Amino acid sequence: MLDAVVVGAGPNGLTAAVELARRGFSVAVFEARDTVGGGARTEELTLPGFRHDPCSAAHPLAINSPAFRALPLERYGLEWLHAELPMAHPFPDGTAAVLARTVGETAASFGPHDAGAYRRLIKPFLPKWDTLVRDFMSLPMTALPRDPVTLARFGLAGLPPSTLLMRRFRHEPAKALFSGLVAHVMAPLGGLATGAIGLVFALAAHARGWPVARGGSQSLSDALAAYLKDLGGSVHTDYEVKRLDDLPPARAYVFDTSPTALARIAGFGDHYAGYRYGPGVFKVDYALDGPVPWTAKEARAAGTVQVGASSAEIGAALRAVSTEGRAPDKPFLITVQPSVVDPTRAPDGKHVFWAYGHVPHGWTGDLTDTIERQLERFAPGFRDRVLARATAGPPELAARNANYVGGDIASGAASGLQLLLRPRATLFPYNTPHPAVFICSSATPPGPGVHGMPGHNAAKAVWKRLRQT
Repeated sequence: MLDAVVVGAGPNGLTAAVELARRGFSVAVFEARDTVGGGARTEELTLPGFRHDPCSAAHPLAINSPAFRALPLERYGLEWLHAELPMAHPFPDGTAAVLARTVGETAASFGPHDAGAYRRLIKPFLPKWDTLVRDFMSLPMTALPRDPVTLARFGLAGLPPSTLLMRRFRHEPAKALFSGLVAHVMAPLGGLATGAIGLVFALAAHARGWPVARGGSQSLSDALAAYLKDLGGSVHTDYEVKRLDDLPPARAYVFDTSPTALARIAGFGDHYAGYRYGPGVFKVDYALDGPVPWTAKEARAAGTVQVGASSAEIGAALRAVSTEGRAPDKPFLITVQPSVVDPTRAPDGKHVFWAYGHVPHGWTGDLTDTIERQLERFAPGFRDRVLARATAGPPELAARNANYVGGDIASGAASGLQLLLRPRATLFPYNTPHPAVFICSSATPPGPGVHGMPGHNAAKAVWKRLRQT
């Protein structure tokens, strides 16, 4: 009998398996797709030689993850590559705000009136970032914080809505860039703890950047899987689990799945009936004949580019999706251009690029033309560079990755109390009604993003159980 079986080979499932195997437990992972990776995969979606990331591409949370930093993933081929700028936020007039590695360069891009406000916002947290990130990403409510004073100060700044935090800024460059940071989790700007979201992304960039993985996000997943195998674990792909009886006998079962799927497979009925899924995304992967012709020079040097003309436009796009139930006319776009720093991703002189905009949950329309009209405002002539495109709306995203219910790549609405308490209001979020069954997906704390911490935290709950039995 195995000690643990993990269902789902995304970053969280693989991390949970690695953490258990490192402690001497026998572990097997079962994945429905033909390769590991979940939201961290790489495929030729458009033309031969163009390697795209179907979901995650830039990794500010992965490089800062306490879980990943404790693992020897570089030994298994993971290499982080950094663009000149982690992120740029261009404006239609050709100017741009930037999120640079240094606080000073970032503050300077906001103009003299907001530079000081930004420095004062970041200064208390950046020197203590490694301790802070461990505190708010660790197993909730079960461990004493290492730096309770800094954590409390971060809570005072971050728990209120981001709209209150942004009152520190007087001008649009700072307001728009920070609004875009918050919008990465598809939460309305006025929601609970949205200030913390913006702060986390900014601090992550200053601490270690927003890199891409050489060769694509698959490199991260492959490194985790290779390390697991060296530890004695096994990985089985093309193995769809429809019920617990499909799995071999084990002392514990750990699910890197949505709560909905877990309830169906394990027969938990309506245990997660109150769990809410959020807006979906519409994503386009491009094969380009050259780099994106951004008007702002800063955007040409950035790995990630946020596209939204103003904080008001970004807020309106989020409201259209979250409260009005429609696709926005001018969507806020998150775009990543990996080949700016990684030439292995495309043939010589060519580039890969992706962009996504938010759409209502389960939306079935086509946002391609709207996305490209928005891109043309900031990069005139963009369409002339397109060699091929691959589009994916909510139905396609959910078909590729069952955790993306209704196209929700956050695996659950990151708004209201559910941002902090997911998938249920409990001190033991990784436990389920069955004492031998656990959940470790992005539906558990600390939530969405490629950082492995839900898997790391869930593994702690699992090995505690295993040592008791």
